[in-house]
Amino acid sequence: MLDSTDTRLISALQKDAHLTAQELSDMLHLSASQIGRRRQRLEAEGYIEGYVARLNPKRLGLAVQGFVQVHLGTHGPEHSASFARLIHSRAEVTSAWTMTGDADYLLRVYCTDLAALNTLIHEVLLPHPAVARVQSQIVMDQLKQDGPLPT
Repeated sequence: MLDSTDTRLISALQKDAHLTAQELSDMLHLSASQIGRRRQRLEAEGYIEGYVARLNPKRLGLAVQGFVQVHLGTHGPEHSASFARLIHSRAEVTSAWTMTGDADYLLRVYCTDLAALNTLIHEVLLPHPAVARVQSQIVMDQLKQDGPLPT
């Protein structure tokens, strides 16, 4: 169970994972050693799963962000596992979800250009034996960046 100090700690770390124990100590009015112990406990208990750097896709030459809905024509555990292996093998697919509703999967993709997105769809996704069709939406502008989880 999280107390209010844990909640404030994870909120601060979501905004800036580079904060030192001393900086967190000053913010939360605890000693640096208490902060360190709480942080270790939150990591050990799985509240904090890891730390990553947020990169700028455009600076990396990834000009196209899109969402791809995948509709399967054939369902079953072997097809789902095979499709999961496929999307895990593709760096362009940065997130994937199974969905309720019309589509079976929703993929978030980053590509260098529209030709690369076209290749991903027509040469990677559609040839999969379980895939019946895909539908893509290209992001024109992202109004809100991926933010911290509510705590």
